[in-house]
Amino acid sequence: MERLRKLGNTDIQVAAIAYGCMGQTHSYGKVQEKSDMVELLRYAYETGYTMFDTAPAYGDLNEQFLGEAVKPFRNRIVIATKFGILHMQDSGAGVELSSGHDSIMKQVDESLTRLGTDYIDLYYQHRPDPEVEPEEVAETMKELFKAGKIRAWGVSFGEPDYLKRAHKVFPLAAIENMYNFVDRGDEAVYFPLCEELGISYVSACPLAKGLLSGRLNKNSTYREGDWRGRMALFNEESMDKNAPLLELLSELAEKKHATPAQISLAWEITKKPYIIPIPGTTKKERVRENIGGMDVELTGQDMLDIEEALGHMDIIGMHS
Repeated sequence: MERLRKLGNTDIQVAAIAYGCMGQTHSYGKVQEKSDMVELLRYAYETGYTMFDTAPAYGDLNEQFLGEAVKPFRNRIVIATKFGILHMQDSGAGVELSSGHDSIMKQVDESLTRLGTDYIDLYYQHRPDPEVEPEEVAETMKELFKAGKIRAWGVSFGEPDYLKRAHKVFPLAAIENMYNFVDRGDEAVYFPLCEELGISYVSACPLAKGLLSGRLNKNSTYREGDWRGRMALFNEESMDKNAPLLELLSELAEKKHATPAQISLAWEITKKPYIIPIPGTTKKERVRENIGGMDVELTGQDMLDIEEALGHMDIIGMHS
């Protein structure tokens, strides 16, 4: 397992596990304190993270926290942020899409200001805009690249044909989709596509909103505004259905002297050399625990055994 991975066919190298910033200001019912998150992000860098994933859709503060934190070592890390969603309610509803040329030009400058930098390493289209063709978006990305405002670009949750069309105009470095033990649908289509095009697969929600950490159960409670309180994945029926999976992770963790979260992350980065999971957390101990997934060795036989075990399970996914 390679501890460093290239973003697509670029010369940008990152650690195999990256840090997702979303939960600092979005989805969990609380906006964290800036000073705490700046300290946490700097700690993440010290423990080995080199890529940090943010977005304006997570609230303006999300990019601001990251920009402030990485000032002392900006040129030694990779900032991934996004365009294309002008507004997204904390519930995930009410998404307003905008990926026209002039809109992107405005969005990139606003992100650069919030981040306190003059370039973005990886710039994703957060969601495709049905009003704008992929070729037009790719041309705008090419323009930003030539202007030195971005080093590479990607698409989050784009259909395969959309990605292929965009890639022909200006090569993608990465896609960002949801992938984890309970959501494996992308293996059949997107993995072969990544291999065909030579692009990275950045895995969002690699711990399935904390389910795969092994620390949640059907009696867990969530604060108001926390998505998990209304997700079917965390109701009693789903937790019972997924109990064999969580038991498998617990057994593997004991065998490997690791945690279920580390097993989950190690499984992803061992599965394909182009997968980069981006777990998020607001706790120092989890920051260190998550990147520790790079130290867990899963052998070829381990991977086969996991695959066989999963084949006998009726797993409930995040959007089942």
